[in-house]
Amino acid sequence: MIGNLIIVSAPSGAGKSSLVNAMLGEISGVQLSVSHTTRAPRPGEVDGREYHFVDVAQFTEMAGRGVFLEHALVHGNHYGTSREWIAATRAADVDIILERSEEHTSELQSHSFIS
Repeated sequence: MIGNLIIVSAPSGAGKSSLVNAMLGEISGVQLSVSHTTRAPRPGEVDGREYHFVDVAQFTEMAGRGVFLEHALVHGNHYGTSREWIAATRAADVDIILERSEEHTSELQSHSFIS
């Protein structure tokens, strides 16, 4: 079996995080995808928990190597999803939730695993 990829997409402020947190609290065996970002951590955020925080040069280099399944510039910051992590996690039959803004979702629709 292969894990499902659940995409939660809506405009900023629409309640994506509330929905995702409820899903994570109610459904066992589901993991939240942790994106890479160039934005600065907010108070209380931990690298690797909310995001993988990287600088612009590192992000650009990673994008150039094809590390990201998808990536986008949103509100002046880069965000990207690890291709390798998604593949390995789904191959282990673990379901994944991707939380995305609307402008960050269109790139995902071009991939063959989206049906």
